[in-house]
Amino acid sequence: MRVIGRAWSALRTSGRRALARAWHAARRWLDLALHPLRRQRALARLAARPAPSTVLVVCHGNICRSPYAEAALKAALPEPFRTRIRVVSAGFLGGERPSPAVAIEVAARRGRDLSGHRSRPLDADLVRGADLVVVMEPQQARALRWFYGVDARAVLVLGDLDASPADGRAIRDPIFQPAEVFEECYAQIDRCVRVLAQAITGTTADQEQKGRH
Repeated sequence: MRVIGRAWSALRTSGRRALARAWHAARRWLDLALHPLRRQRALARLAARPAPSTVLVVCHGNICRSPYAEAALKAALPEPFRTRIRVVSAGFLGGERPSPAVAIEVAARRGRDLSGHRSRPLDADLVRGADLVVVMEPQQARALRWFYGVDARAVLVLGDLDASPADGRAIRDPIFQPAEVFEECYAQIDRCVRVLAQAITGTTADQEQKGRH
């Protein structure tokens, strides 16, 4: 009986794992299938809004993704808008934490300096002061709506702007991962931020290039 019990328990465990894998695969497939529509809607919402005066970029801890996105967006804004649009970042965890050494190293290779960054905790004043809140994951958008009452139209899941998403809407958190994962994460953020900068300023890549000459 003990043998039968152990076998039944193992079967139930493997069944739950198989079901979880199937569920994650189905959700990923649905995310990718819906991505073109989400991207179109996100771009349309951004185009319909006036250029924001403050953009708040949010991730979980504000030490890897959002500080890099903050730096990348500041650099991607066309010259006339760099003094008109304030870009800040924050996270759901406590403040005054530096970015990990691997984040600083990978960001530096991509032309972004995170060496002086210290995390900033999200609070109501930051949220209220932002015209546009950019998040890395859909769950973060829901948290902002639940805890801070942010209008869904004022929140953007950054990955929705990616023309070629690899793994659904979320931009993967690279914390505790090797440099290769940081490279993939920051490359995706750069792709999305270029689109975001053009969308919120109403410029194109050609116009941006002309403005720099």
